[in-house]
Amino acid sequence: KFQANKIHLLVSTTVIEVGVDVPNATLMVIENAERFGLAQLHQLRGRVGRGAEKSYCVLLFQSPLSPTARQRLKVIRSSQDGFEIAQEDLKIRGAGEILGTKQTGEMSLRIADLERDAQWLEMAFSLANELMHKQPQLADEIVSRWVGDAKLYMDV
Repeated sequence: KFQANKIHLLVSTTVIEVGVDVPNATLMVIENAERFGLAQLHQLRGRVGRGAEKSYCVLLFQSPLSPTARQRLKVIRSSQDGFEIAQEDLKIRGAGEILGTKQTGEMSLRIADLERDAQWLEMAFSLANELMHKQPQLADEIVSRWVGDAKLYMDV
């Protein structure tokens, strides 16, 4: 009914972020925005503004804000670029574990820094791929040396 413009107000949980494409939706109000992550806020905001009409996304929050929540809301307010938002999210939350289950915090890379060394990642990926195809036994030895049992995470 909302999509057919027969009703003009839709109240929903965050499930609205999945698959809703209603061009006539022009206003979204997100309560307790300080509780959401940047990716989720960006996805929710993307549900409005799909048509020709000007649209708005209002973020309501409860004071006092934590420093992290303040930073997230500042980022979402200042950018609509998903890539930029993802970069800021990485800076705020940290990368967590690459080969593990921890999704936030300091990354435990022994030598590299993902942000500082971003320019080298493509070359490193290419060289690692070449090594795996041309010398798989050597690649396995290197992985075992550096990550031990964590290599089991790569068998997904």
